Amino acid sequence: MKLLLDECLPRKLKHHLPGHVCHTVPEAGWAGKKNGELLRLAEKSGFEIFLTLDRGIGV
Repeated sequence: MKLLLDECLPRKLKHHLPGHVCHTVPEAGWAGKKNGELLRLAEKSGFEIFLTLDRGIGV
């Protein structure tokens, strides 16, 4: 499964998710993007899961 970790999560978390392709938002070059744009970019890039601690994500 292809996972994207939001900036609010520790980067080291990806090392605790074995068996998945895991990238952080900064690694993808999307640091500072608003959540709606970030979700569209993630979907377009084939990410299946977006992990975040943000509440009320608006598209």
